[in-house]
Amino acid sequence: MKTNRYWMVVVSKDHVQRGVKDGFMQANHGKAASLKRLSAGDWVIFYSPKQTYAGNEPLQALTAIGQVTDEGPYQFKMTGDFMPYRRNVDFYKCTETPIIPLIWQLDFIGNKKSWGYKFRFGFFEMQEHDFEIIRSEMLKDELAIAN
Repeated sequence: MKTNRYWMVVVSKDHVQRGVKDGFMQANHGKAASLKRLSAGDWVIFYSPKQTYAGNEPLQALTAIGQVTDEGPYQFKMTGDFMPYRRNVDFYKCTETPIIPLIWQLDFIGNKKSWGYKFRFGFFEMQEHDFEIIRSEMLKDELAIAN
């Protein structure tokens, strides 16, 4: 039986919103390597350090959560010479969640004083414990409605 894995992807909020709207994700400027690590059913959480890719307005929030639905990366022609790799994702309606209040609970953040360092990698796997902490915050309003 396949075990789902849990991933963190660092993307500006404006780019995350485009992906949520159209049901896809890109990572690391459209490179395929990170996306090849994902399997159908894996969970992805998106952390947005800032509002827009080109801007400087900070955000520091978890902005989307979803599950991978396809079997591998594919290329998509965005412009004449830019064909990034993508994965299809089923996104869940969620609450944008600031990262600061969660830092002390998350094991993947080893150095709590320099918490942002881990996110500089742009894409990394996390343990189920950390995923569940984040998921419960991001989906708490949706779970309350369902109950």
